[in-house]
Amino acid sequence: MAPRQGSLKLVNTERIKSRGAFAVVEARVMIFMKYLPALLSVAVANPFLYLLAVGVGVGKLINAHSGGVDGVKYLTFLAPALLATAAIQNALDEVVFPTLEGFKWNKSFFAINATPISGKQIANGVLLAAMTRVLFSVTVYGTIIYLFHGFTTARGWLAIPTALAAGAAFGAFIMGLAAWTKNDDTFLMVLNRFVIMPLFLFSGTFYQLSSMPIYLRWVGWLSPLWHSTELGRYLTYGHQISPWMFVFHISYIVAMFAFGMRFAHRQFEARLSR
Repeated sequence: MAPRQGSLKLVNTERIKSRGAFAVVEARVMIFMKYLPALLSVAVANPFLYLLAVGVGVGKLINAHSGGVDGVKYLTFLAPALLATAAIQNALDEVVFPTLEGFKWNKSFFAINATPISGKQIANGVLLAAMTRVLFSVTVYGTIIYLFHGFTTARGWLAIPTALAAGAAFGAFIMGLAAWTKNDDTFLMVLNRFVIMPLFLFSGTFYQLSSMPIYLRWVGWLSPLWHSTELGRYLTYGHQISPWMFVFHISYIVAMFAFGMRFAHRQFEARLSR
């Protein structure tokens, strides 16, 4: 008869400590797979209908009357902003609700933290899983833009990595806020009405930021959406920005991501230690 073994011999704790974030990612991806048909339907239907209405419908009028925007047809101008917007929205969906669920709704993070998986690893896993969905959604969106002839050259695909960067930077910061918040109803209302909507409208998405009144441009300057969009337009069709602005856009997104992850780590660890 084989000797009985304790849990520490059956479980490789050192491996869990070193790869805990990937265990969280695996759990989240398994949840995605349950809803894969719905996620695929949304990933295809949303950009298709949006591009049909705005990119083609409105864009046709703009192209006919003004010859496009920024020297290119309107859909080409719009594409990097749409990809960055989709990345940010999908990232928020996959960091806000899992974080609120893990800390407040079913408190699964406390159970996970009872294993050798740390608060930092849980935060890293949530964001990595979110970026898995973001990559899927943005790639589908980019493919549909390509089919609508929004990419005039192969450089159009370079808008995808800039969109992913915006999603990661904003997602990390909002994940920290979600871990910090106590009233989820107020948090979700404020996030949607006073953060997401203004960023979408005032970040140079549908028009160049320089065409807005000076007293509203600060919204774009603070938004990762604008920085990602500017980089995407520069990389995809040669939108004119100076070398120092190119560096500034990249530095802003990197700094926001670094700050957001540090903030999220502290909030996850603080809340799990209570």
